[in-house]
Amino acid sequence: MTRVVVVGSINMDLVTLARRFAGPGETILGERFLTVHGGKGANQAVAAARLGAEVALVGAVGDDAFGSELHAGLAREGISPEHVARIADCGSGTASITVAGGENQIIVVPAANARVTPAQVERAQATLARADAILVQMEIPLDAVEATLRLGHRLGRPVILNPAPAQPLPVEWLQLARYLTPNQHELAILLGADTHADFRSLMLRAPAPVVLTRGGEGAWYRDGDDTVHQPGFKVEVVDTTGAGDTFNAALAVFLHEGLPDAVRKACAAAALSVTRLGAQGGMPTCAELDRWLAQH
Repeated sequence: MTRVVVVGSINMDLVTLARRFAGPGETILGERFLTVHGGKGANQAVAAARLGAEVALVGAVGDDAFGSELHAGLAREGISPEHVARIADCGSGTASITVAGGENQIIVVPAANARVTPAQVERAQATLARADAILVQMEIPLDAVEATLRLGHRLGRPVILNPAPAQPLPVEWLQLARYLTPNQHELAILLGADTHADFRSLMLRAPAPVVLTRGGEGAWYRDGDDTVHQPGFKVEVVDTTGAGDTFNAALAVFLHEGLPDAVRKACAAAALSVTRLGAQGGMPTCAELDRWLAQH
């Protein structure tokens, strides 16, 4: 069984479905409201667990009702909560999400996620040392992201850095990652480049190998001095929330099969995830992915 360790955020998603997005100062009627477990870290952990990996999560929740529910949800998914801290004087992270026309708008309040520390990452060293892949994103403090990159590199474990939300990072940090997994906009920000620059040239300039996602078009990855395109899969889109997290999780789970196969399965898993509502609600199991790939 593949072992995956995720270092990242844990949120309660507050989701509103509407016919369209409200404009500034405008009030409109929504069609449905629900609360679902989310956060990029937790999403990637859940997706990896459903795809058959043994998963541990390093993160933090608040000492509140959301925190208790989120902690219990991770356990139900079979994810080890050993390194999920409960912060006594802080609420849990939230994401307010509006879904309209198959697209989404999101506002994240980090709360307990802002309390993830390098020391907490170091305390998980024994767990990270056993990982076949380590996933980290940027909804936690950057010093914890750096600590994950450095520790994973020191342990000789492949670290996949999903640079979202994007911001420029030191080249030295990026060189510690086995793979960077941005979309086109995130890659430009990460490298401090023009967001309208050709993404293929940016991929070749990056200080670490890039697996770049472009929604329904699929993904591109670097092979020597060239880029390779893995086409996306056509599906009826219901909700794109969590598609990128599903992609990253699948990439980590299947990385041992080689990059081309891992990217293909990651594109397929992401495509499946957008056919259902909710970030974690749409994430497929390994059996579902296998059946779907057999038909496509």
